[in-house]
Amino acid sequence: MPIPLMRRSHGGGRHCASGTAFRLLLAVSFTAAPAGAFQAGGNGDGVAVRSYPIDPETEPRPLLRAIRTDAPIRLDGRLDEAVWLLADSATDFITALPRVGWPASERTVARVLIDDDNLYVGAYLYDSEPGRLYSPGLEQDFPTHDADLFGVTLDTFMDRQNGVMFAVSPAGALFDAQSFSDSREVNTAWEGVIHTRTAIHADGWSVELAIPLRTLRFRATRAGQTWGLNFLRRIRRLNEDSYWAPVERQMRLHRMSRAGTLSGLNELRQGRNLTIKPYVRAASTAGSAAEALGDDGADFDAGFDAKYGLTSRLTLDVTALTDFSQVEVDQEQVNLTRFSLFFPEKRDFFLENDGTFTLGDVTERNLRTGSGPRDFKLFYSRSIGLSGDRRPIPILGGVRVSGRAGSTEIGLLEMQTRSSATSPAENFAVARVRQYFGTVADVGALFANRQGTGNGATGEYNRSVGVDANFRLLRYLLVNAYAAATDEPGVSGDRTSSYLQVGWRDPVFDVSAFVKHVGEGFNPGVGFIRRTGIRQAFATVGAHPQPHFARLQELNPYIDFTAIENTGGVLETRSVKPGLTATFVDGGALRFDVDHRLERLLETTIIAGAEVVAGTYHFDEFAAGYTSSGARRLAGTVTFSRGSFYDGDRTGLGASATLRPSPHLSVEAFVQHNDITLSGDDFTADIVGGRIRWAASTRLFASAFVQYLEASDELVSNLRLNWIHAPLSDVFLVFTEKRGVDGGAVAERVLTLKATRLLAF
Repeated sequence: MPIPLMRRSHGGGRHCASGTAFRLLLAVSFTAAPAGAFQAGGNGDGVAVRSYPIDPETEPRPLLRAIRTDAPIRLDGRLDEAVWLLADSATDFITALPRVGWPASERTVARVLIDDDNLYVGAYLYDSEPGRLYSPGLEQDFPTHDADLFGVTLDTFMDRQNGVMFAVSPAGALFDAQSFSDSREVNTAWEGVIHTRTAIHADGWSVELAIPLRTLRFRATRAGQTWGLNFLRRIRRLNEDSYWAPVERQMRLHRMSRAGTLSGLNELRQGRNLTIKPYVRAASTAGSAAEALGDDGADFDAGFDAKYGLTSRLTLDVTALTDFSQVEVDQEQVNLTRFSLFFPEKRDFFLENDGTFTLGDVTERNLRTGSGPRDFKLFYSRSIGLSGDRRPIPILGGVRVSGRAGSTEIGLLEMQTRSSATSPAENFAVARVRQYFGTVADVGALFANRQGTGNGATGEYNRSVGVDANFRLLRYLLVNAYAAATDEPGVSGDRTSSYLQVGWRDPVFDVSAFVKHVGEGFNPGVGFIRRTGIRQAFATVGAHPQPHFARLQELNPYIDFTAIENTGGVLETRSVKPGLTATFVDGGALRFDVDHRLERLLETTIIAGAEVVAGTYHFDEFAAGYTSSGARRLAGTVTFSRGSFYDGDRTGLGASATLRPSPHLSVEAFVQHNDITLSGDDFTADIVGGRIRWAASTRLFASAFVQYLEASDELVSNLRLNWIHAPLSDVFLVFTEKRGVDGGAVAERVLTLKATRLLAF
């Protein structure tokens, strides 16, 4: 029986009695030894046993067989259909945290069924203390690191590189994501049509997932095929992660090269893979800033997004009259540097398959790289449809093709904006190609063009081109490199950038270094660059020992070295930063570091709003911070820093707290205080804010976000109501206001009502 297409469903834990004979038989079945479990060693009586701790890297990958069924499956989280008894079971989970290679402290049994329309995953998670199960919320993509959960990841093309991941909490909240490049890039904005239910029992909890085949991408053939598969069990109170296919402690569920194998997948059909998502929006805008730009008054729009599977691995996306009014406002930042700030993308259209278009400074998971996308991205989607002061620019429409053809990854993007009071109409085009060589290497190229198309800007353009290569060698050796160049009218000088990073990350040591060059004329108009006209070198050495103290899980001592000189060879920045991070078994962490720094200003520079004269400045800063376990009802972070700052000094204090009295409600508050003496002036730079999230169920949410920025003396508010009325279909009611605190004048006030509906064919 096909499962109704549900994006999120009520999975709130219900206590289910297990007194019937069939229930007892089911429990015995879910406790039985797995049909295909691997066992190593022997005891002389012909009975194979495992020797612990095991080495996840040398342990054979496990195999599980999916069972085809025509029997109806009722998703209630109880696993009480007889067909579950016939399926192979995945058990004998092995820990990655807090210690690697040991049997999980609690038993988990997972099974997979399949019919013409859905892939079903069922799991029974035994727990000796079910009253201590923790779910931090019911919202979409809940904070998984703070929750008890069961997770599954699928590599549907068995390329050992890419996958889709689903995780469910005991309260029934669902997290879904895409992963790329064997865990290097993870896209949490991806959403699939998924149906899930959970139930809580006297001896643990259970979960059922129905994953419609149309949600997945795979080769639709009648012949049998195999997929990559792994399961994760997280017990939050023990800070324990255990996996069916074991991985080392620095790895995650989406490390597909270390996944097991799912077989028994025959006669798979996918349908036409066509969805259309129209929207209608009505908005009212007022305020002095809106009036000055001519944006005040009532407004009505309609448009649509469409998605079509060109092939099993290539997807076409089309958008017309694109609207992003459901997006939360940016959380403000205090800029105490002389360079631009990076704000993360929040718009779903650009986030989906974002990893395909990535080229720039690399952040490798669990490796201190000293740089990352916040320093340089050749393609930065916020350059489309947002002005420099983060105001929306109307988008006429666009198309995107993304996915893979064999071992080649492809990304094509074309978008057209409309003219506004402050911006001319522009066209954006991006092309990305990346060739994979198994799991050890990939090389690629990216081209981006930004072209003026109206209001006398037709001769204005900015073009970027780059090539990159990434290698995983000798099990733990990582090599990343790129070279890029830009071109635009009226700009001369060095318009190139290049980068080479080498890193080593094994279970104990992480060592990396990079060199980078950015010309003074390098300007990626469809990207982001934090600092130009430099030559930079970075090196770090760190270790991750696990001392056998009662409450200490890991120590991470490290030392970072950074040197930046301008293209004339003059040293502008030098930093030597030793530090120590201690991670505790409960998930909390304590951090210390000391930054011994040199900054040379070649001209008078505005920093934190003050003029700092040219000269060479030496200063030291001590910083400490503690983050408590997120699995507590009341959790938080405290940071403190103190030291000299150019020709003065700075004291910084930050604090945040989150109260989660139930999965339905969370209350957050944060404050960032900076007390600064600079160029003879004393001043403060503060940000204060808070957020309330409320969930009536996994389909109805409300949130309120308020922040005060002292530098501009503004209060920004964002209120949002979201009702998921059908699969991947929403109603949003959003209120945003920006007003001056002194006098209370409203700079901008926007009330928006938006409705979407997903139509699947």
